[in-house]
This record gives sequence, structure tokens and C-alpha cells, in this order.
Amino acid sequence: MRVLSTLSLFLVALMTYGQQFDYTLSLTPVTIPNLTGIHSYAFGQDNGKWLIVGGRLDGIHPRPANSSFPASSNNTDLYVIDPQTEQFWSAPLSSLPTSTQEQLQSTNMNFRQVGDTLYIIGGYAYSNTAADHITFPNLTTIIVSSTIDAIVNNQSFSGYFQQITDQEFAITGGQLAYLDDKFMLVGGHRFDGRYNPMGNPSYTQTYHTGYKTFEINNTAGNLNYANLVQTTDAVHLRRRDYNLMPQVYPDGTLGYMISAGVFQAVTDMPFLYPVDINSSGYIPQTSFNQYLSHYHSATTSMYDATNNRMHNIFFGGLSQYYYDNGSLVQDDNVPFVKTISLVTREADSTLTEYQLPLEMPGLKGASAEFIPNLALDHYENEVLKLNTISGDSTLLGWIFGGIESSSLNPFANNTIADTQADNTIYEVWIKAAPLAVDQIDGKNPYRFEVLPNPVDQEYTLRISNPSAKRMDYYIAGLDGKIVEKDHLLDVNQGTIDYTMTRSSSISQGIYLMTLVFDGKYFVTKKVVFE
Repeated sequence: MRVLSTLSLFLVALMTYGQQFDYTLSLTPVTIPNLTGIHSYAFGQDNGKWLIVGGRLDGIHPRPANSSFPASSNNTDLYVIDPQTEQFWSAPLSSLPTSTQEQLQSTNMNFRQVGDTLYIIGGYAYSNTAADHITFPNLTTIIVSSTIDAIVNNQSFSGYFQQITDQEFAITGGQLAYLDDKFMLVGGHRFDGRYNPMGNPSYTQTYHTGYKTFEINNTAGNLNYANLVQTTDAVHLRRRDYNLMPQVYPDGTLGYMISAGVFQAVTDMPFLYPVDINSSGYIPQTSFNQYLSHYHSATTSMYDATNNRMHNIFFGGLSQYYYDNGSLVQDDNVPFVKTISLVTREADSTLTEYQLPLEMPGLKGASAEFIPNLALDHYENEVLKLNTISGDSTLLGWIFGGIESSSLNPFANNTIADTQADNTIYEVWIKAAPLAVDQIDGKNPYRFEVLPNPVDQEYTLRISNPSAKRMDYYIAGLDGKIVEKDHLLDVNQGTIDYTMTRSSSISQGIYLMTLVFDGKYFVTKKVVFE
């Protein structure tokens, strides 16, 4: 049943350089009776209908290892949802081969729809075959339109699925991108065993500290991949459970922005700065910090070609920072938030973050998906062409599912009963009607020098330090692998000199040194060791 009232969640005008984001966005909740709540799923769409694959039916996972990610809450059905007619259909995975069934009921799969094919890689869940929780080493493809039609008409769909197995695909919690006819599997990790928050030996975990590019041949009966190239950066690309935002860069090229994610190698805190990534490589944008969204949530991206501005919107989710009575609060438990925020890339590549004046209707958005209205004009990577929107009000897309919480920190407080899988659909509407909002200062105030550079044995870190109490450092080779990392204590305010001695692990060559201040600000310099 459609709820008739519209929740007008924000009105936005950006005053940067005297210009504006001259649009109003609003959310209208839609209720479909008996629709199951789902989070952390994969989706495809065709002709107004959605295909929902995998994910979980419970709330946030419990802390004890013997009860985390119970198989009883895996989504073992395929769902088809029509948000316009407010109907849904379901069919069990049981007609598919066992290996396909097991992967497609997992959580945090990496997925991307290209044309009429949904590509799904990895995912984490209990496997009866392995008799354990695993990250699945599979690539599965689904013909979306045919599968939707078969489920709606109660017909067999098994002929529309293909699967191959390769350990390169054993990744969960990353993102799958598609650019210039190649796939990019970005970030994530391999996690096998039962989760526990204390690092006890109930699991093994390996971060995918980079991204893989490759081509996929989806010929019927001959699914395979080729030309896989791995790029590694164990400092800046150690990311999982983040948002990968499609971008149009100021020079007109297409790419993606890695937004936040977890966890740093020395400090168990989220990353705050983004990383730009495209066919030519990647650039960590450490001069800018994003404070209001740090885990995977519902998001959308829009490009204003007239003013050469890229707008990225984040709906709720989990964040290390949020506003309380006008003050920015830091909570290192990374709570559920109601925040709706915007990050804009200007024509000069400057990034700026804005808190939008109203919020989500509850602690929602975490592990939800924004399903775009592809009837609107968009780029190959699904960035909406903002200047083509006209008229009084336009349906931008939908937010579906996710984890809903009634408290900020149910995981830290072991009150997971406060959470559940959300079954609400929100239509997201856009129209012209601006109001002013405030800008958040995301500038990085830290700098350092290495003296001398090139380095022989001893060297000095000269640090311009406004206020940090803690400093971590990494030294990585040009291959992206960390050769040395540590935590430095007794950091004082002001400009200081810190004497370092070259370790035996550092041979002759060029390295990248990164200092991290209070787990928030990253600064990287090139250092030559003779």
C-alpha cells in the first residue's frame, strides 16, 4: 500500500563559489504488504522490475562466534519487486546447483549489472559443502530479464545462470565496477570462519588491499575471464564495506570514487578520505576528509555538466561522526545515523562536504541499496545527467532495504535486538527549489618533510602538527606492499623534528612514507633510500 504523505527530507543549495545545487530532494515511503526485509543483497533490474539476490533477513550480526551470521537468516529465495504496481514474487534457489545456491544466499557479494547480465562475485555465508562459514570463490552470471519473467510466471529459471570457481574471486565486502569494457573488483577481504569482535581464532581474514581488472566472456556454456591485472596499495586501498561512487571527473573522463570504508592497518578506525580510481590508475585524495558517511549505505551520484560539478549523496548508514544539536560529535563505535550528506567535486577538483538540513526517517540506510531510475539520462557508469532533469518533480530512484536500528550502537552495546532488516521502499524525487546549507571543513592541516631526502641511515621527520596526540606511520614500496609500520607516541603540538633510523627491512630504492595523525589525517611523501 502506498503511503500518501511525502517525507520532504531536505532542500539543498550549495553556496560554494557563489553557485548553487538548485534542486530539492524528497523521499516518499512505499509499503508493499508482506514484503520481506533484506539487507546486504545484490540486485539487477529490467523494465521497471528488480531482481533481489542474497543478503540477510536479520539485523546486525551478533557478537558471539557461535551465533554470528546464522544460516537460518540467509536469504534463500530470489525476489522480484515491482515498486510501481506494489507487487512482489519469490522463488527458492533450490532448483539451482548446490554451489550456485550456496553463493547466492550469501551476504556482501560484489555485483554489477552490464546490459542484461548481472555479474556476482564472492560473498560470505555458511556453506553446507564446506561445513563452515566461507567467502565463496565463485563468479556467477544471471540473465536478468529472463529470470524476472520466469519467476513472475512461475517457470524454471535455472537455464539463465552460469558459474565458475576461481580463488581470485574469494572476496566479500568489496565492490565490482565496470569501465572501458573491463571489470574492476575493488577492495573487500577474504573471511573464512565465524566472526568474533575480539580477534579470537574462530576465523582467518585477508584484506584485498587493492583492485583487480579483468575481462569476462559470458558466452553461453563457456563462462570465463582473462587478462587479470592486480594493483596493490596496502596503505590507501585496504578498504571494505565502503561506497563506490561512479564519477564524471572535471576533464570529462568516467571513473569511480572510493568513499571511506574500514579498517586502517594500524588503527581499527574507518578511513575518512576518498580515493579516485579510473582506467589510468588511482589517486588517494588525502587533502580532504569526509566526516558523515563511512560504511556501505544507499547512495546516488549526479553530474551537473553546465557548472562541471559532480554531486554524491549519502543516505543514512553508519558514521564515526554525526551532528547533535548543531555540534559535530565523534563516536569511535561508528554508530547508526540519520544523516543525509553530500560531497561535491568542483570544476577545479576541490571536494567539499555538506550536511543536509533534514534527516532520514530513523536510523536507516546501512547496507541498503539505491536502485536508480534508468529511464533517466545517465552515463555508462550510471551517473545521472542532472541537467536533463526538467519539470515539477522527477523520480530519481528508490532506496530499498538495509538495517534499521532503534539505537545508535547496538553492536557495541550487545543489543542487536534493536535492529532488523528493513522492508521499506523509499521513492527519491527531485525538483528545482533550493535552500541554503552549511559547509563542513574537510581540509587536512598536516604536513611533513623528510630530511635529508635521499636517506642513508638516520633521517628526520619534520612535522607541522596543529594538535595531534597520536601518530602512526607506514613505509611502502612502489609495489604497494608495506615494509614497515608502527605507532609513534609523545607527539607534541607545533613544528617538531622526530629522528628515525632506517630499518634492515628497507633496501635501496624509492618508497612511499605515510604519516597518520589521530587516525584521521593521512599525508604521503616519496622517499629515496640510498
